[in-house]
Amino acid sequence: MASIAPAAVLQVLALFLIGFLNANANAIDFNYPAVFNFGDSNSDTGELVAGVGDRLDPPNGHVYFKKPSGRFCDGRLIIDFLSRKYEKYIPAEDFFQKGLYTFDIGQNDLAGAFYSKTLDQVIASVPVILLEFENRVGELYDQGGARNFWIHNTGPLGCLPQNIAKFGTDPLKLDEMGCVDSHNLAARLFNLQLHSLCKKLQGKYTDATITYVDIFTIKSDLIATYSKYGFQQATMACCGVGGPPLNYDSRVSCGQTKVINGTTITAKGCDDSIEYINWDGIHYTDAANQYVAMQILTGKYLDPPPTEMSQVQAI
Repeated sequence: MASIAPAAVLQVLALFLIGFLNANANAIDFNYPAVFNFGDSNSDTGELVAGVGDRLDPPNGHVYFKKPSGRFCDGRLIIDFLSRKYEKYIPAEDFFQKGLYTFDIGQNDLAGAFYSKTLDQVIASVPVILLEFENRVGELYDQGGARNFWIHNTGPLGCLPQNIAKFGTDPLKLDEMGCVDSHNLAARLFNLQLHSLCKKLQGKYTDATITYVDIFTIKSDLIATYSKYGFQQATMACCGVGGPPLNYDSRVSCGQTKVINGTTITAKGCDDSIEYINWDGIHYTDAANQYVAMQILTGKYLDPPPTEMSQVQAI
């Protein structure tokens, strides 16, 4: 599906947690030697590009790396902010048990399904998706020795310019934020079931720590009150074509140049991406990712809360 975000791939990123962003006294204090990330392009630091020979063009990466880094962003991802410093070497064997396993799932499964399914059909597919996820977590626990799991729920899919452009042409289908209501409803229902699954897994694997991270609430609040946090655009892509209100065309990805109807079109970046929440119609900007990471590190959006996490780890 060319109009869908790149297919979800599993990537293992050995990110060694030497230092973290400063946060308040109630913030999370991690003590993991490594992070192994399994996720889609929202948390892919370069595996898709390296693994299948995909290519990202400028202005991807221009804010922080000054060149494309394999990330679908103008700079860093949430996972980058959660682990500011890391060493590039293969982790020691005991790191696989002591490390943190992070998951960022749901966006591609749900958003992609809407291209061929009704809302009811998408919702009906959620248990199947989560059963597969549950099985993979079990394999990591049984075969890989994983004991620390960090599971992000999916964000407000209906607020992505890609989905608004395709499914939001009828104003009656938009919510009060101007987002596609059906997509956000599916995301909320997915997250409810994911949250229940996390509790089930915690009860099943009593010597493990299963942490549910409410990304949906953080991002929804950011989009609904974007100006409060210094942003000027909530649902318009920084890097794209077409101009307001979305600056998005599924035929031309960020940095690409194509001839459409006899006209050469280039998807260029905006002048100041720090003013934008959305980078390319699908992914978030460096500035937005930093905001999300800082909210995560307060501990307010975690279940169980950081104090309970520490108690489980001490058992």
